[in-house]
Amino acid sequence: MPTNVTQEYKKAEQAFREAREPQDRLRCLREMLRLIPKHKGTEHVQADIKTRIKQLTTELSRPRKGGARSGPAHAVRREGAAQVALLGAPNAGKSQLHSALTGSQSTVGVWPHTTETPIPGMAPYHDIHFQLVDLPPVAVERTQPWLATALQPADGALLVVDIASPDCAAEIGIVLNKMAEKRVTFVPEWPGMPDPRKRRRRKRRVQRQETFEDLFRIRLPALLVANKTDLGDYRDRLDGLSGKLRFPAVAVSAETGDNLEAIPEFLFRGLGVVRAYTKTPGKPPDLGRPFTLRHGATVSELASLVHKDIAGSLRFARIWGEKVYDGQQVSPKHLIHDGDILELHHR
Repeated sequence: MPTNVTQEYKKAEQAFREAREPQDRLRCLREMLRLIPKHKGTEHVQADIKTRIKQLTTELSRPRKGGARSGPAHAVRREGAAQVALLGAPNAGKSQLHSALTGSQSTVGVWPHTTETPIPGMAPYHDIHFQLVDLPPVAVERTQPWLATALQPADGALLVVDIASPDCAAEIGIVLNKMAEKRVTFVPEWPGMPDPRKRRRRKRRVQRQETFEDLFRIRLPALLVANKTDLGDYRDRLDGLSGKLRFPAVAVSAETGDNLEAIPEFLFRGLGVVRAYTKTPGKPPDLGRPFTLRHGATVSELASLVHKDIAGSLRFARIWGEKVYDGQQVSPKHLIHDGDILELHHR
């Protein structure tokens, strides 16, 4: 990265990396284009930013449907506690798995490429939902060009493999290679389950390698989902895949429903989801629909989800939970834990 890059540009770039809504990404891109150093070393990045601004502007003004070039229109608006994409080779059982987890009307067929467009659905877990998006299969002979765009709002990915297939290792290898060509990288580390032995070393490595070329690269934590365990002994194949790819893995059967509950349970822990409930003074808490945050979230961040005016005038909160005594007064910087009940006090 050039030494004359400003702190303002760095802030705009970080905001873009964290943005999930198309409007937020567009605003960040325009700010980045305004602030980026203008010289030969950044010409290709400026062109890339301008292209993405044009794509997002088209999406927000007049979304196009159908056709391989409709690009950003294939991104699904993020809902629920998190958005997780399903990817895999043809006939890996993605659509059947999606239907079993969400109750969606995703078309299931014995022929390849049954899924042609993103299909969202909500998978329940206790009192929250995860949004699962079934995406078209990835294959050498046919891969949708807009898949990377569809992954932009995602918080993670399920890499679905037909563990009964003798070629499952080669099939998942094709998926990883084809997505790498689209500047999408899947990593085994999930934010809710960091490895303390690798955290510092990985951080330093990323800082050394960070360049403008990495700006639009998508990095998603991935869970290997070994599907079709009902078709035979799968353990040796799964052990081989897990050892080679190093992704965390679960073995399931979409056909019989065996062990499907392990997927949303893993997503809850892997993404570090925190449920927070609110109450008004003198009234019982609203335990029906929790706000969802991530590990490390503060009272101030919860207030922003409730209402921006409350966040701007927040003084303190009273909190009930396992880590505090009932009704304890805490500052806006206090960390929230799963299951906490908060009473927000503002001016």
